[in-house]
Amino acid sequence: MQRLGHTRSTCQHDHLLLTPDTFIRAPLPGMQRATAVVHVSPAMGAGFTQYTAEFEAGGVLAPAKEQRFVYVMEGELMLKGDSGEQRLAAGDYCFLSTAQAARFEAAVPSRAAVIEKAYKPLDKNPPCILTGRESDVEPKPLMGDEDLAVRVLLPDDFAFDFAVNTMTFQPGAALPMVEVHVMEHGLLMLEGGGIYRLGESWYPVAAGDFIWMAPYCPQWFGAFGKAPAKYLIYKDWNRHPLE
Repeated sequence: MQRLGHTRSTCQHDHLLLTPDTFIRAPLPGMQRATAVVHVSPAMGAGFTQYTAEFEAGGVLAPAKEQRFVYVMEGELMLKGDSGEQRLAAGDYCFLSTAQAARFEAAVPSRAAVIEKAYKPLDKNPPCILTGRESDVEPKPLMGDEDLAVRVLLPDDFAFDFAVNTMTFQPGAALPMVEVHVMEHGLLMLEGGGIYRLGESWYPVAAGDFIWMAPYCPQWFGAFGKAPAKYLIYKDWNRHPLE
């Protein structure tokens, strides 16, 4: 219930925090029996678009004009393309390059995080279609901290111009430093919560929140509570800043 105009959401020049109480849903072109919550886009100054797609049973997300990454949060999606069909359950993910015309159909009511970005080519072939399951990816401790596990969902290959990881923090775990860097981030809280420093501000965050961080925005996170905190995070990657 709305409390007289109060929200944790905030929009600043170098960061954005969107909380579920402020989400607006609308279908995007090519959607059928589905809606999107657009979290960030070039309208904000971002170099990518990220949204949550919410499907009814039988809902459809049409092929994208740009490269697309999809992470299934709830339900079950069928990836349908020229090479056949593949089932994606919660925790599964898929990368499609610009040339791969494939659509997603929901077998049951479902939700998925979707990232779309114009491709910046190098002197290499564009990436091929890639699917995976997060739980099959070996977790790696961040800078030796066993309480902070990173799962790298896209290959460490210069053919890819962005990266997507999940990061899981045990209660009390925190990033070892305040980060300031040229990459921008899109971050979706999947589980738990904690405190995020963005710029000169400190925000309580919880599952369902979305954060955008512009290049060079100071950033830090610490997990609080009795359960682990986990988020899905995007960054632009593998390209020279002059591009």
